[in-house]
Amino acid sequence: MAVITAELVREQVQSWLAESWDPDLTVAEWWERLMRSGYGAPTWPEEDFGRGYNRALANVVNEELAKAGAIGPPAGLGYLLAGPTIVAHGTREQKDLWLTRILNGQDAWCQLFSEPGAGSDLAGLQCKAERDGDEWVITGQKVWTSTAQICNLGMLIARTNPDAPKHTGISYFAFEMDQPGVEIRPLREMTGRAMFNEVFIDGARVPDWNMIGGLNNGWAVTNTTLAAERAGLGSGGSGAAGSAFPGPLSGQLDKRVGDLVGQVRTGGTGGGGLNMAQSLIKLAKDTGRAGDPTVRQNLARMYSLQQIGKFSSLRARGGNASAGAPNMAKLMMSDMLRLNREVGTQILGAETMLMGKDAAHGGGVQEMILFSPGPSIYGGTDQVQRNILGERVLGLPKEPDPNKGAPFKDVPKNA
Repeated sequence: MAVITAELVREQVQSWLAESWDPDLTVAEWWERLMRSGYGAPTWPEEDFGRGYNRALANVVNEELAKAGAIGPPAGLGYLLAGPTIVAHGTREQKDLWLTRILNGQDAWCQLFSEPGAGSDLAGLQCKAERDGDEWVITGQKVWTSTAQICNLGMLIARTNPDAPKHTGISYFAFEMDQPGVEIRPLREMTGRAMFNEVFIDGARVPDWNMIGGLNNGWAVTNTTLAAERAGLGSGGSGAAGSAFPGPLSGQLDKRVGDLVGQVRTGGTGGGGLNMAQSLIKLAKDTGRAGDPTVRQNLARMYSLQQIGKFSSLRARGGNASAGAPNMAKLMMSDMLRLNREVGTQILGAETMLMGKDAAHGGGVQEMILFSPGPSIYGGTDQVQRNILGERVLGLPKEPDPNKGAPFKDVPKNA
């Protein structure tokens, strides 16, 4: 069997792009081509519309997409979270339906996990699913649901067996967002934007066919999604030349794909993913602060952390990392956002107090400063990540749980 080298992959991608990239295509037409090539999700198995590449080879694909000025795969949580989860737990029929629609941008997914009383203790969720023939009736509330207002599908976890212990009575569904019984209310952030939402579900329905991973096995499926989320938050995006948001509500599928080049989206981290250092280096030069020794020292520190994060991501995706690699990647991203905030403030000085059109340098750093507390909370708080590393990687004893093994219906709520 021939060894697949980076040089071979680079040549093949260059040849394919020379024949296939056309900026006059619509976004939907380009994503269909990218999906069929396997280069849209190169780390996914070949039978799941990928290439089966390790992370190093996938980065070669992304580098060539960027060099050609081609936009990458769809932005959003379908590609980042739902796709890897369906690859791991979906049936063949579910993969054939949803993976293709994720990669060609026809569906946009949100994450219906957190609840007002079940955030860090996610397994304490109370949203319930009750069987009604070939369907499940869903009732409950979700919160902090990113981009729910422009998504047509959701990754929903709900309690299907209240008589089981809380981790073992949960199931995972692909949930239609545009149906009676679903109300979405945006949550306004300090930035002035409303990326997050509350979602109220009252008697909405989901087919039993949409259950992913089997009845009452939702916690295992959820952990796959969470691992993909934490690794994705720490990896900083694909590095391609731009992207667009998928789904029928985004209004972008019919746009000319060449018009999206340069509009890089990194999943809402607020700091430019693994390009944080480059952005601030440019800002320091533009403001004349690049010669300040303290600024230079902090920029060097940020650049070093950025490179460490890049190499850690390569090692993790290549299968040569510990089980705690996604948690460490998520912690590193939080640390980098905090450092980004401090260095950005140091560079801008008093200008930091201005935002939007009144800011001399566009206001991007100021918005990142306001957004920066978020990443230490979403995707599992920094404290949760450290607990996981301590218990599951270092083998430290867990906190005693007097309710362990008890039926969920008998567990004091918020306990």
